[in-house]
Amino acid sequence: MAESTPEDGLSSPASMLSFPEGFRWGVATASHQYEGDNTNNNWYAWERAGRIVSGDSCGLAADWWAHAERDFDFAAQLDLNALRLSLEWSRIEPRPGEWDAQALARYRTMLQGLRERGIEPLVTLHHFTNPLWFEERGAFLASSCVELFARYVAHVVEALGDLCDFWCTINEPNIYAFTGYQLGVWPPGRKGATLDAIRVQGNMARAHAAAYATIHSRQPAARVGWAQNYNVFDAANPRSGRDRLLAGIMDAAFNDIFPRAVLTGKAVFPFSLAAGNLSAVRGTCDFVGINIYYRDLVTFDPRRPLEMFSRRSSAPGTPHGDTGAELVTGEVYPQGIARIARRVSAFGKPIYVTENGVADAHDRLRPWLLATATRAMHEAIADGIDLRGYYHWSLVDNFEWAEGWTLRFGLAALDIETQERTPRPSAALYGAIARANGLSAETLRDYIPEALV
Repeated sequence: MAESTPEDGLSSPASMLSFPEGFRWGVATASHQYEGDNTNNNWYAWERAGRIVSGDSCGLAADWWAHAERDFDFAAQLDLNALRLSLEWSRIEPRPGEWDAQALARYRTMLQGLRERGIEPLVTLHHFTNPLWFEERGAFLASSCVELFARYVAHVVEALGDLCDFWCTINEPNIYAFTGYQLGVWPPGRKGATLDAIRVQGNMARAHAAAYATIHSRQPAARVGWAQNYNVFDAANPRSGRDRLLAGIMDAAFNDIFPRAVLTGKAVFPFSLAAGNLSAVRGTCDFVGINIYYRDLVTFDPRRPLEMFSRRSSAPGTPHGDTGAELVTGEVYPQGIARIARRVSAFGKPIYVTENGVADAHDRLRPWLLATATRAMHEAIADGIDLRGYYHWSLVDNFEWAEGWTLRFGLAALDIETQERTPRPSAALYGAIARANGLSAETLRDYIPEALV
């Protein structure tokens, strides 16, 4: 690792991985997973239809609609200076064109509570959930979806803009499209609808662009971006041309449709045939949010024609998070932060790690992940990458979509019956990192013995 110099903003003793002043150390959350009692969105309907594979119910979730402030206190105790939360569209606009003043008042109270604690809010406007009425119209396949999303965004900014100027329009459009329209394991449950999955991403890109323009018309100095999930695909055999080709195809299909629209105003061929005209999307970001969890190794396999003749795997001995009711994830790969940050530096915009974490009920990997992520970010910044913040997923255990309560991502364990929180050891480590705005080499070696700094 290159040593810090005064010019790169990382000047520090040789025994410290120090970060630039003002670096955001935060946590990421989402409305449906935290608030509880969201009964007017597509995920509540999915649960009522028996589609949560664990059989769990969201219920009160982490009870944020009534008591978010106790977790804001926890974040403040860790000396975090940033928190990403989302707004629940179905609360704000429960029926088309009808606005719930009480819901907006509650969000105002939450944003004020964060600011009173010295925590900067990053507000996500769409984090997987749709109002039932929007879902029934076809959601992001409907011809009116861009207009309806922009109308919702305008109302939100007018109501909350004095408390927030840092907006994430859409969370993980590729995950939303892939799980809902390709795998069919999330709403609306359309399996193998590949063209619709691409159309959805095209419409979400246009909705993002409309939201970007809407926000800036009301807040010229606002910071507006989106959060893209990046899965790292590497050739299982780097010497195999077929493995390298397939890894590249999977990367383009999964990771690149939405970002390329923002960067160039186009989707790469042949996805452009379904995505439509994306020229209005070009340049519509003030920052890029990157969500990074896993890496897959890709092998050519002629026995798998329905999976592009490929097989995904992990190398022996690589770290894996807990297994959910059905979900088996790839290699936990916080090292990928540096790789993806370098990749998206092509936008020429500030970069934030808007999600990174691990399902780990017993904290066997989370301390290692935090140390490794910190080292990867420090390497990226030392190389000149404009990386400005890290939002760990997540603050407390939360309802993990179709996997229910089987996956535990929190810095604090949550008892869903009593709502009691029990901080895991990794919470103290993350608090120490935030407090010091960095990580000592000695602590780094405690969690990554082979680390050389």
